[in-house]
Order: sequence, then structure tokens, then C-alpha cells
Amino acid sequence: MEWTRNIGIAAHIDAGKTTTTERILYYTGVVHKVGEVHDGNAVTDFMEQERERGITITSAAISCNWKASFGPFEGVDHLVNIIDTPGHVDFTAEVERSLRVLDGAVAVFCAVAGVQPQSETVWRQADKYNVPRIAFINKMDRVGADFQAAVADMREKLGANAHPLFLNIGAEEDFKGMVDLVQNKAFLFDESDVMGVKTIPTEIPADIADEAASLRESLIEAVADFDDELAEAYLSGEEISASQLIIAIRQATIALKFVGVIPGSAFKNKGVQSVLDAVVNYLPSPLDLPATEAHASDESEVAIEADDAAKSAALAFKLWSDPYVGKLVFVRVYAGTIKKGDMLFNTRTGKGERVSRILQMKADSREDLEEVRSGDICALVGIKNVATGDTLVPKGYDVSLIPPSFPEPVISMTIEPKTSADQEKLASGLARLSEEDPTFVVSSNPETGQTIISGMGELHLEIIRDRLFREFKVSARSGEPQIAYRETITASARAEGKFVRQTGGKGQYGHAVIEIEPQELGKGIEIIDETVGGSIPKEFIKPTMDGIREATLNGVVASYPVIDIKVRIVDGSFHEVDSSETSFKMAGIFALKEAMKEASPVLLEPVMKVEVVTPNEFQGDVVGDLNRRRGQIQNLETKGDLGYIYASVPLKTMFGYATDVRSLSKGRASYTMEWSNYEVVAPKQLEELLNQSW
Repeated sequence: MEWTRNIGIAAHIDAGKTTTTERILYYTGVVHKVGEVHDGNAVTDFMEQERERGITITSAAISCNWKASFGPFEGVDHLVNIIDTPGHVDFTAEVERSLRVLDGAVAVFCAVAGVQPQSETVWRQADKYNVPRIAFINKMDRVGADFQAAVADMREKLGANAHPLFLNIGAEEDFKGMVDLVQNKAFLFDESDVMGVKTIPTEIPADIADEAASLRESLIEAVADFDDELAEAYLSGEEISASQLIIAIRQATIALKFVGVIPGSAFKNKGVQSVLDAVVNYLPSPLDLPATEAHASDESEVAIEADDAAKSAALAFKLWSDPYVGKLVFVRVYAGTIKKGDMLFNTRTGKGERVSRILQMKADSREDLEEVRSGDICALVGIKNVATGDTLVPKGYDVSLIPPSFPEPVISMTIEPKTSADQEKLASGLARLSEEDPTFVVSSNPETGQTIISGMGELHLEIIRDRLFREFKVSARSGEPQIAYRETITASARAEGKFVRQTGGKGQYGHAVIEIEPQELGKGIEIIDETVGGSIPKEFIKPTMDGIREATLNGVVASYPVIDIKVRIVDGSFHEVDSSETSFKMAGIFALKEAMKEASPVLLEPVMKVEVVTPNEFQGDVVGDLNRRRGQIQNLETKGDLGYIYASVPLKTMFGYATDVRSLSKGRASYTMEWSNYEVVAPKQLEELLNQSW
């Protein structure tokens, strides 16, 4: 375990995560030809949609090996499990579930743009799971690259105690080498070696020698707080050795008090080996971290120690359907050893299943293993009845690891098959995709009969539709879901309903008089029998009530269900021969329809409680946009440089909001939305709605 590193590569869109991962695979010998995102042949972007769009959609797990070129782990072969996560906010679940099972992370930033919106989101997610991290300032070869400005940006926007571990020699097209501040040495990139495998040792250039000395001093000061020996040596004026500094940086990084920063250009093959050395030297092994929390069946807390000899406990963090192998369950083993053929029990379902194969993933290729131990990340084959966040343990060991938490979906649309032949395939495809992706939710609207899919954004749902077509061969149409309007009354009224039919034989006769009045919100529908003297025989009261209840399913304003009314049956009459249950049911329907017309009926629309978190500079634009959506601002708060906006907004105006709020805030705002209450639709909107229906 000491020689294992489980790390994630996380960042904003286009900061260069996948390109960095491709270089790591090349330098560690996993691939012998570098794949490029823009050519559509990156190893970790193996889905067709990823290669077409040049974005990462699903986190890919890869294992590789690396020997550090210096430091206490020099020459020791380390197993590095890497997860390349997406940068797009629509696929935030992939980042969330990956960070839950990782021990460390490499945050990639653009040397020109510095800290970008999604970098902030990813950083907050890493904070949430207490993931130690190092930073790679990529794209140092681009015009406008500024390493020190990017480090300053990290301190300011992320509140990170960020310090350079290397200093760049030159920038933009003159980026030609780096000063290793830990070892106090410099090297140049060998321009004759296109793949950047070789470097040339050199003296620290005179024009940056003072800056390098000052940065090394700052670095020592920053980590001296976490290493008493180093602090003592520093205060005594002794020369600090590289090994002393490495140990202090490692301790501070694992304690989440320090972030080491490395410049480079993944595309130009510069600086990536230094990142790998930093991963091995500074990021934790499974042994360096505190025990993992779990819960026993009685809800008491249990600490799961990383120990190969202990009872095994693994967390399923991702499911994937592989066209060749079938269902892959990606797990992180927190304790014990899992062997091929073992029976594992799911603590959520209580069912056991046998592990038929254990695979170590190299992106889309795989290697069979006989066993995996504590700290390993692998894919299991044979476990069928499992969901993201489930704990797998041997029989009788009833503990549940804490699953990753996922945000609620923010956007919905209807989906329907183009042909009836596609109906069954659509249902099974949606079920499989929602099983893989916890932020993709499939539901059915009982009123409209529509299937509704919900996700994290419009791109997310677009990719789902695309996958349905390519993987499940389903052609589907999508559109806005219908809004669940309601109707109610604002006044009291009295009316009667008569159902009289006289044909040749036995006729029909039902007559009911009712009074209706509004109920307070949320009270529902109440129907009371207040007839006296047997004006309606007892056996016909229930059919009358059934008729009234049926009539509430379609109101008189726009045929939407009626809510919150009180109905009293006060009078009626019957015929000895012609009255029947059916005739009184019809009388009940007619009576309610008539009474509602007289009781000032209104249409109600669902109103959502919306909370938007945005940098202060965009607060005015966001508030203005919510006002345009007929929103009512309830409260405004400021916490630091973030503004919190609380509003009530009609659901009808919130479609497409995820995209709009990102545009308004340059991608930096986020929002949550939940149902609040029903409110009366204004006359203007009612007219528009009725015209549309017509």
C-alpha cells in the first residue's frame, strides 16, 4: 500500500486534463504513441461522443507505474491509479464520485486563464472530501502565460496556501526549462527530443537566480509550521536539504495545509514527469490517510483501517456497461483482500453475488487480476444487483461505507419513442443509463402520461439522447414537459345537477344539490353528506360523491385537476324506479361543474423556490433576469465575494435557466430549485395559455 497512489486529474473545461493524462500514460509506458484530444484518439476519451466533441464525459480509470527520479521514494516502482474526470459542470457527478474514492488529486489550471469557474467548483468538491492536492499550471507555451499570476489567482480565489515547487525558465514560446526549488537545481528541455523524455541539467540562470532563491525561502517558511525539525534548522540558519524539504512538503500536503504548484505544457511534453514525481513524493498512499468512516447495522460509527488482513470492504463508485465484458462495477477496496471467485454481499440489498473476474483498467483496455488488496481501484465483473454508493463485504460483516452525495437534477424534458417498436428498448435503455448515472433521473407524469428525464444540464440530456440512439438503437423525440397546473375556486356557490333520461323502458333519474367553498392551501378535497330526510337515499350518496370526485380531475378553466375545495351535498331527489348508482354519479359530476362556474374559478401554477449563488459582480444581472421571469426576490445576502439570491419563480419561466444563468455569470453561478407552492396565474398569462391550448 505504501507504493500505491490513487489520484484524480480535475479542472475546468479545456485546462488540459486529458492531454496531461495522455502524457502520463506515455511516460509510464502504458501507451507507446501519444493520443491527442483534438485528433479524437485520446485513450481516456473512449466514447464516440467524447471524441467527436473533444470533451470528457465519463471519468476513465487507468493504472500505471512510476519510479520517482529523486526523493525518499527514488527508484521505487509505484502503482498509480488515475481517474481523468470531466470538466463540464453537466457531468459534475463524475467528479463527485471520483473524489469520494481518491486519496489525492492533481488540479490542472491554464497558465493564461488562471482559476476558472469550474476550477472553483472542483476545488470545493475536493475540500468536501478532504482530498490533498498538488497543482499543475498547464499551457505555459501559450501567448499570455504567466505562472506567478496563476499561483496568485489560486491564493486569492481558492484560498489555497499555494507555493511553486518549480520556477519556469522563460514562458510562451521561450518556455525552455525549470528550476527545481526543492533540490535547488535547474534543467532545460532537450529540444532534440520531441517527446520530452530527456532533460539537460544546467546552472540556475543569473537573471532569475534571486527570484528562485526568494521563492525557495518562501517555500521553506510555508512548510516549516508542519515540521519541527525543519523549523529549528531554518531558524538556526542551517542549510535545508532536499530530503528534509520533501518530507515537510509531504506532511503539509497530506494535512491539507499546503498546495505545491508545478508549471508545464502537457501538449509540448514539458513538466509532466515533474508532476509524476510530485504525485509519488507528496500525495498520500492509502496508509497516510485516516481510517475511513462507515456505519454498522445499528447506525453506530465504525472505522475501516487500510489493512490487507482485515475483513474486506469495498465501495462501488461507478457502473459501466462494456460491450465485450458486460456490466463493470468500479470499486475502491478500503480494507481486506478480494479474490476472483469470492462471494460478496451488498449491505443495501442483503444479497450476495460471486466475483467472476477482477480487471485492472487501462482506460478502454483491461488486464485480468487474481486478487486486489486494500487501497486498490479496479473493476469487478459478475456483480449484477448493485447501485452507485453500495458497499460490498463478505457475509456477516454488516458495515456500510459512506456513499458519495450527488446534486439534484436541475433540468427536465419529456422523451418519447418515435415508433411503438422503440417503446420497450427506450424503457430498458433509460433504466440502464439511470443506473450508471446517479444525476440522471427518469420519472413518469401520471397526469400527462409523459416520460420525463431530468439531468444536470442541456448537454447532459443531449448526450443521454445520443447514447440511447447509438448504444441502444432507440430513436426518440424530446421536448418540454407539460407543467402540472391546478384549478381552485375563490368564492362559495350553490348549484344542482340533474341527470334525467327517458327511453322506452326503464329511465335514468339522479338529482343532487351541492354547495362549494374554498379550502385553505394544501387541505385537499373534502366532500360531506348534509342531506336530511332521505332526499337522496343512503345507497346513492357514495355514487354521488364518486361523481363529484371524478369531476375534480378536470376543472372548468383549462381542464386541469381541482384542488383545495369543500363540497357539501345538501339536497336532491330520486325516482322510485328510474334512479340508479350511475344516474346519481352523473348528477354529482354535473353539479360540481355548474357550481365551479359560479364560484370564481382560477388557474394555479407551480412556483419554485430558487437559490442562486453568484460572484457579487454578476448579482445585478442575475436579479434582473429573475425579475424578467416573473420572479419575486425574497432575500439577498453577501458572504465574502459571493452573493446569495433567494427568489420565488414560476416553473414555466425556468426552462433553460441552467444555460442562461451560466451565460450571465460566465459560468460561475450555480443554483438550486425546489417546489414551493401554487399561485394564481395572472390574467395575461392565462390568456396566453388558453390561446396555446386552443
